[in-house]
Amino acid sequence: MKRTLLFQAVVLMVWLSSCSSYKNVPYFQDVKRSPVPQEDITNFSPLIVQPQDVLSVHVTSLNASAWQDSTNKAEYIVSEQGNIQLPLLGQVQVAGSTATELQTKFTEELKRFLKSPTVNVKILNFKIAVLGDVMRPDVFKINNTRVTVLEALSLAGDLNITARRTDVLLIREVNGKRSYINIDLTSAKLFQADTYYLKNNDVLYVKPDKTKFAEVDRGYRTLSLILSGLSIVAIVLANVLK
Repeated sequence: MKRTLLFQAVVLMVWLSSCSSYKNVPYFQDVKRSPVPQEDITNFSPLIVQPQDVLSVHVTSLNASAWQDSTNKAEYIVSEQGNIQLPLLGQVQVAGSTATELQTKFTEELKRFLKSPTVNVKILNFKIAVLGDVMRPDVFKINNTRVTVLEALSLAGDLNITARRTDVLLIREVNGKRSYINIDLTSAKLFQADTYYLKNNDVLYVKPDKTKFAEVDRGYRTLSLILSGLSIVAIVLANVLK
């Protein structure tokens, strides 16, 4: 009887433990699904050019030969002072502006030199990093101007089951200052947060829970036991074969 009660208690503890762990696995647990919710997107802001960014500036016009870059390039590194050197326009301030704002600015200024100019500006070095308890940690180059936390995690193959979904760390550097921001993937508040849309050079670190360490530690212990056993067998065989 006592053994039966003990066995039932152990089973109950295991079941409760698994239920408790599962509660932290699903994303966006507080989303109301009925009726179908709708909300305005108010937290997106376009990328801002910063020092050390790499810009592509492509210019066309009816008199294209008037636009000549002596360095024969269309890519420009933003200086620490936030400037780039362009043909016809000389040194121009670009840091603090978006690519769209620069397109409008350059188009207007080039009308003094070119006929019907068309300007396209793009930030070429937009990249984010995802590391920690994900399937494929890596640095990812982003080819468009917008990427979300969820898209970044998808690029990394999503979180492993042992990852802590309530404790994802966003490391962001803006204007020479570094911020550390916690992200909770189990809450739908993420969608309205300023951190939902990632910025250039953002880093996401996904923290593993204790079961991850337990699995790795158990693997090391098992390997150590196997190696110890093989060493003993080798010693015994060496003595027998003498």
